Amino acid sequence: MTPPRQRLSKAGSRYAAARESLRERATPSLGIDPRALGAFRIAVALCILGDLLVFRLPAVRAFYTDGGVLPRSTLAEVFPLLEAVSIHAISGSMWVQTGLIAVAVCATVGLLVGYRTRASTGLSVVLLASLYARNPYVINGGNTILVVFLFLSLFLPLDARWSLGADRWGDRTERDTAGGRGAEEREDGVAPRVCSLGTAVTLLTLVSIYAANAVSKYRSDAWMSGVAVPRIFQLGELTVGLGPLLSEHAAVLAAVNWLWIALLSASVLLVVATGWLRAGIALAFVSAHLGMAATMRLGVFPFVMIAILLLFLPPGVWNCVEAAASKLHGSSGPAERAYRSGGDASETDRDDGGSAAEVASPVQSRVRRGIRVGAVLLLAGFFLALVWWQAAGVGLVDLPASESGGELSEVSWSFFAPNPPDASSWYVIRGTLESGESIDVHHGEAVTYDRPPDAAEAYPTTLWHQFGFRMKNAGESRYRPVAAYVCERSDRSVESVTVFHVEQPVDPNGPVGESVREERIRAAC
Repeated sequence: MTPPRQRLSKAGSRYAAARESLRERATPSLGIDPRALGAFRIAVALCILGDLLVFRLPAVRAFYTDGGVLPRSTLAEVFPLLEAVSIHAISGSMWVQTGLIAVAVCATVGLLVGYRTRASTGLSVVLLASLYARNPYVINGGNTILVVFLFLSLFLPLDARWSLGADRWGDRTERDTAGGRGAEEREDGVAPRVCSLGTAVTLLTLVSIYAANAVSKYRSDAWMSGVAVPRIFQLGELTVGLGPLLSEHAAVLAAVNWLWIALLSASVLLVVATGWLRAGIALAFVSAHLGMAATMRLGVFPFVMIAILLLFLPPGVWNCVEAAASKLHGSSGPAERAYRSGGDASETDRDDGGSAAEVASPVQSRVRRGIRVGAVLLLAGFFLALVWWQAAGVGLVDLPASESGGELSEVSWSFFAPNPPDASSWYVIRGTLESGESIDVHHGEAVTYDRPPDAAEAYPTTLWHQFGFRMKNAGESRYRPVAAYVCERSDRSVESVTVFHVEQPVDPNGPVGESVREERIRAAC
């Protein structure tokens, strides 16, 4: 009769063999090249730095202080949960807000260079989520996607390549927190792809976003009739760069409409296909997002999506990249070792250079096993929640009713579907002077409600455009801080201000009908 210990050993061996066999089969579809992980880390860090330094920092006073358009009292009234969880809501001071952004920048620089990567990633995701929660009116779907993938990055060995952490951890084979096995270096210096639950969830999350977007567009009359993209490009406040020029060519935009639907429909090939076909699909999405960045005011969204798409590029692409880099630097050998670390030092290595596994006590082994199981459950639950939320977004399941959901609907991942905007909109702020004369506070000229010649100039920055778009259906009480901010910032002796929201219907060929203005608030200064 086989002893119990021997039976358990044989069962464990069979389980390990089955797990390895499953990983080998899944790796071509759900594995990630270590070089892609390094490139993704750098690209995401640059996206965060761009968002913080280009968009957020110059607008700290307007959007993140009590003297701005959304003081903490209003945030607590409208979104009490966000006010309770946001670290940035602890103070309405500009100095505190600026200091928190400075800390976030430092953490992001650590992520960029791969210094204590997991700690830098964790601090970055906490501070970024907190900043976005402080003012949800100045974010879009790209910002929420950035936070989601930054969180998923905690379960990936981001310091696998091109990082300071690579030298720190040495050549040892590691395990990432989600229970996946680190990639072992081959003799040619190129590591095989890392495959774990963390890599699978990360890749499938992006595919689920594209797939849900495709379903949403199938359910849209505007998209399925080919008029959605031409109509979107008639929103003058949204189009920048090459956008106004492209808006004059409705036939070209109609073709773009169908090409985008076709590309979204093929998004499943990002994980089903392998090799150069997979690379071609990923690069097609990259090209589409570059086109968005060149024509529309979308903040960091296109660049976040491009950063994530780097994870799908197969080894052949990175081999070409490294070969080109070697030629530029006059080197014929591998640029550096391919893989170093996928986890914390506390889990895998000792400071004295010995392996923790060699001296781990049974208690330590159980603790590590518990952490891995907890990480697996967290990842699986998080992914299922995301899929459920996206299914609700396309109408496949029901979500609980939310009073403010309409105002922030564009923070979702629907991206102009199923109902793309059919009206261009802008604001007119009429100021009444002590003399009784009325002026346009923004321009200092006579008040006019006509569509601006360059509608994009109606919003000074991308964040003001996002804020105005989210606020267009808000009640009078939410405009009071806006009126107070306008009064404070005006360089004229204004006795009162009146805020009007103006809409101009559009079709694929341009504006139609008459503009309609609605008074949002009239307040004394």
